[in-house]
Formats: sequence, C-alpha cells, structure tokens
Amino acid sequence: MYSFVDPYRDNKTAEQVIRYIKQLAGEDKYRIVHICGTHEDAIMKNGIRSLLPKNVEVLMGPGCPVCTVAPNRIDYMIKLAEEGHIVTTFGDMMKVPAGLGSLSDAKGRGHDIRIVYSIHDAAKMAVETKKDVVHFGVGFETTAPTTASELLAGPPENFSVYSAHLTIPPAMEALLAMGVTDVAGFINPGHVSTMIGEVGYEPIMENYPVPQVIAGFEPLDILFSIALILKQHKEGRAEIENTYQRAVKPEGTPSALRMLERVFEPEDAPWRGIGTIPKSGLKIRDEFRVHDASEKFDIKVETSYTMPAGCKCGEVLRAMIYPWDCPLFNKGCDPDNPIGPCMVSHEGSCFIAARYGVDEL
Repeated sequence: MYSFVDPYRDNKTAEQVIRYIKQLAGEDKYRIVHICGTHEDAIMKNGIRSLLPKNVEVLMGPGCPVCTVAPNRIDYMIKLAEEGHIVTTFGDMMKVPAGLGSLSDAKGRGHDIRIVYSIHDAAKMAVETKKDVVHFGVGFETTAPTTASELLAGPPENFSVYSAHLTIPPAMEALLAMGVTDVAGFINPGHVSTMIGEVGYEPIMENYPVPQVIAGFEPLDILFSIALILKQHKEGRAEIENTYQRAVKPEGTPSALRMLERVFEPEDAPWRGIGTIPKSGLKIRDEFRVHDASEKFDIKVETSYTMPAGCKCGEVLRAMIYPWDCPLFNKGCDPDNPIGPCMVSHEGSCFIAARYGVDEL
C-alpha cells in the first residue's frame, strides 16, 4: 500500500519538483489540506504558495493544538483556579479566548495559573505544596505520550491532569465527512506521524480513499509531497506515501503508542470550530482516575462561547478559507491583540500569516 520515496534520496531539486507539479496539475483544480502548524510556518516562510500554479491550493486545517481546544475546556480550568487550585499550562494556552475569558484574564484576577515547560515541572510543583495541582493536558499524539509517561511514573495524589488531548486522524476523516472543503489530498503532519507511523492513517483510507503523503518540514519535503498527491490523481491512485522516512517508520514509535494505550482510551471530543468528532479525544482510563481532574473535581461548566463578530477562525480550521480571507485579519486582530484562537498560538495559521506579513496570495 505504501510507496517509500524521498526527494533527497532521489536527488531532486526544488526547480525540478516545481516543474513537475506544473506538468501534473494541468488545468484541473486541486485543494490540498495539511494538518500542521510547522508545515504552515515552512510554507509561509519560504513562499511555497507563490511557486505553485494558481489551480493548486494548499490550506491548513485543524493542525494547531491550541487553536482547536474547545472553549468549555478552558472554562473548566478557569473554574478550577477560581476554587483555589493551582492550574498549570503551556504558554500558548494563556491567551486563548473562552466563555469566562482567557486563562491570562483569570490569572490577572489573582488566580494561581502558572506556565510550565513540561508536565514534569507541574508534577514537581505538587510535591512542594499541599494544594491540588491540575495540569491542562493539551496537544495531539506528539505531546500526549509525555502526559501518559508522567501518570505511569506515579505522581503525588494531589497532582491530576485535565485531558484535552486530541488525535489527528479522526479530524482528517471528519473534514472529509463534512464535505465543506473539497480535499484533493492530505499532507500528513510530520511530528504526529513519527508517533503513529503510516499505519495510523489506515482507518481514513478505509472510508475515504484520498491521497495522503507524510512530509517533513524542509521546503523540498513539502513541494515533493504536493507533487506526489498530484501524481496519485493522474494515476488514479489513493495511497499513503512517505517522503519523511528519515524520521517516520511504518509502525511509528511503538513504545509511545503502548503508553498511550495503557493510560488513555478514545472518547468523543469537542473541537473548536468543528464540533464533536467521534473517538478523537483521549480520556484517562479508570486505573488512573485518582489523577483524572474530570473525575476528581465536581466542576460544572455552563458558560457558552460564540466567536466574535466577523471572526472566521472556524472556517480557517475547517480549511475553507485562508487567514487573510477573514475580515478581521490584521484589522483589529493581530498577534499583539488576538481576537480569535488562530491568531494566538505560534502554530495558528493566522498568527503565522501575520508574522510573515502575508495579506493575500
């Protein structure tokens, strides 16, 4: 099923690959979707879209782990802080808006919300205090193994995790099922793929046979993945190909996958801008419920959140539009004053576009 290819091994130059893309594209229209903030950064930084024919589009989907966290999850953490518990999170989460404001807003009101660089730092805090320390577990398959590892290590009883971890393949399948954007193929995320391997994407192919290419982060990696998607179309194929085999193995990282299986079980989970996606969340298993904040604390979240008027983050996350198609982009919403979640994180497509001064193709 898999075709093992590498632009570097095959001694391809960017100029050769661009010519090949133009040859393959012809007059047909293609909309390719990638699911990775690091890919978007490389695409913007290197002007890759400007090198493509106009009939080949590349849009970012829900590949920003911070942007996709549902507002009620953030409200849950704010309520925990309001009850006097210590809340820890990563820096990118602080300014993401929710019904009760942001975590940064709550910290400004005097609640104990701390930025950590790793979940291990949060667990160490619990050793040094009698208060409950609750870590906000966010991220995809790349960061979820660190949460699993910490819970397997036996943290103190006053340490718990609120798991908002999400998984990428169900989101890709949800985009195809929704049909809101015509996906000609996926550029699969490099970091996630190092964990789940090529086999992690097989369930998508069973229901929606569209070309998928796992790509690294160099410009040539991305260009080559676009060429391979177009080549699959021309040849009437829909397969999983791997241009990043120097880092991604067919089986992924079995040790990390075993930890995820041991600590988590799949659950239906909300995604900002998309809705609830079946079996896309990671719920902490009953064996570790003493460290599961959703079981440990009786928190009711009744607040609601509506995207600010004019904000199109939902459409951006569903790969329907580019960031600069939003009427608020760089017009009231910018990295210094973010209105929507896609402008908050360094992995958000709006933040990246604003960072590189991109206003349109």
